[in-house]
Amino acid sequence: MAYVSITGFRAKSVFHVPAFVWHALRSMAQAQRDPSCRLASARLIKGVAHTVTVWDSRPAMLAFMMAGDHRNAMRAFSSIGTGYGFGYDGEDAPPWDKVHQLWLDRGPSKAA
Repeated sequence: MAYVSITGFRAKSVFHVPAFVWHALRSMAQAQRDPSCRLASARLIKGVAHTVTVWDSRPAMLAFMMAGDHRNAMRAFSSIGTGYGFGYDGEDAPPWDKVHQLWLDRGPSKAA
């Protein structure tokens, strides 16, 4: 069993995109270096920057989330954009053609 995490982010304006890209690249590099991360991938879908990561466990994902460059990105998050993430126990990442709809279906008010 693994832990799958899906996130989505929209910059508040075009002026916030450079800050988002800077944080996103650093956070993705951090995830890809993490030995507990089995997969780290990102795509822009319908104007939303999505990430899909697969972790050895939920605690491993939480440790990543609260450390290093990702922690810095989370601190900047509300000043540069909006979005949310959710996760679930599973073995594989969903196919990219399903990610955006899963993200919409979970919504911030529906996320557990």
